[in-house]
Amino acid sequence: MAALVARIDAATPPERDRAVDALRGCAIAGVVLGHWLVTALVSSDGALHGASPLQHTPWLAPISWIFQTLAVFFFVGGHVAVKSYASARGRGTSYRQWLAARLARLFKPVIALLCTWTLIAGALLATGTTLGTVHTLTKLAVSPLWFLLVFAALTALTPLISRMNALVPLVAVTVVDVSRFALDGPSGLGWINVIAGWLVPYCLGAAWARGQLAGRSRWALLIGSVLATAVLLIWGGYPVSMVGVPGAAVSNLNPPTLAAVAFGLAQCALALLLAEPLRRAMRRPAAWAAMALVNLSAMTVFLWHQTAMMAITTAGLLTSAALPGLHTPPDSPAWAVARLVWLPLFAAALVVCWAAVHPFEKTKRRENPTRRPMPLLPPPSPTLAQPAAALSPTTQ
Repeated sequence: MAALVARIDAATPPERDRAVDALRGCAIAGVVLGHWLVTALVSSDGALHGASPLQHTPWLAPISWIFQTLAVFFFVGGHVAVKSYASARGRGTSYRQWLAARLARLFKPVIALLCTWTLIAGALLATGTTLGTVHTLTKLAVSPLWFLLVFAALTALTPLISRMNALVPLVAVTVVDVSRFALDGPSGLGWINVIAGWLVPYCLGAAWARGQLAGRSRWALLIGSVLATAVLLIWGGYPVSMVGVPGAAVSNLNPPTLAAVAFGLAQCALALLLAEPLRRAMRRPAAWAAMALVNLSAMTVFLWHQTAMMAITTAGLLTSAALPGLHTPPDSPAWAVARLVWLPLFAAALVVCWAAVHPFEKTKRRENPTRRPMPLLPPPSPTLAQPAAALSPTTQ
């Protein structure tokens, strides 16, 4: 392990911004833990039904402020995409080659997920599992895919939006919400915000890549967005929860609302303020090696964490009684405490999923197919060489 840590640290190019990887890793952890804490599968009438503790204990809603980190994903994504495209152009790589390489990283892992769940759904139906249970499980399994579709669309538009001011989509989100909620416009207008809402942090990441958002502007962004979020939640009538709550009249996330976008801007500002401390922390070889390995498995973790949770949940059905925090209704603080006990098992199941599918999800991490990579270090073994070789300058 010490040799692996040293090799990853030595193989990392000096110009690589380790803070970007750290922010991405934190965003992944937030999404995974958030889903594991607020997603419940309740066993009743011989079937599994989806539920959320936020339905029964709304005072837990502020927890969603910690774990709803999607804005950071898009913020980092915009930053990386703009820098990557500029670097690709400098090497003479065409837009088509660059985009094909970026999208391959996103969608190649999806093939394994869809094929696996097609087989699982077929097996469940063949063995007499109720259609409701199969629908609940498959819906949870493929739910992360909406994020990839939006992210892919913004990636494809990177050359057009690389210099777009974040105020442009922010105004669009505001107009849509005013039309929906203040002027009783059609609710379908809200789906415009699926692109416009996430375009705001994406554009902000592009501005960061251009060297903007320095100094006091970060504090101004943080204070302004926090105040805006507070005003919208207290006087604007928006839900306190930053994730969807089953049965709620309005969701801040589906589609994104102005409150969710303002909250996301606060997260982006905080990420900017934390960037330098994260760079210092990532200078430690052990910390950097752990974060690098998380980033190398980012897509696998993102796509399979719900499957890992469902594997433990369905395995628990083999017992004769409903297990607290796993199959029982999430209607009390005791459920939340019991759910914490299951998190290590969810994590262990995710490791098993990673070991099973990660080898099939690997893709060459180079945007210029005509460029031959220079060997970073002569590896003593394939096991140690793999993580180090993946950390080339083109992988961020």
